[in-house]
Amino acid sequence: MSGIELLGWAGFGILIGAWIPQTWQTIKMGKTDISLAFILMYVSSSLLLTVYSILTEDLIFTVLNAMLTVGSAINLYYKLNPRKEELLDG
Repeated sequence: MSGIELLGWAGFGILIGAWIPQTWQTIKMGKTDISLAFILMYVSSSLLLTVYSILTEDLIFTVLNAMLTVGSAINLYYKLNPRKEELLDG
């Protein structure tokens, strides 16, 4: 692995590391406060970048953008389908 490729994988790790806590919080809460416009733009852009990365055969950016697409799609799902708060008896 070249130094340049190692640099790319390091950036990959940091960016995914930043998204994991947000996505995990969204799953636990069953909702997100991220704006719908941001989520839609992020899902669209990361999906397009995934396709671009596949076509240019760039493994680092293919994996990165695919994972970001999944993470932002999870946020989109919970934005559009928030978990209902359960009512407590009494």
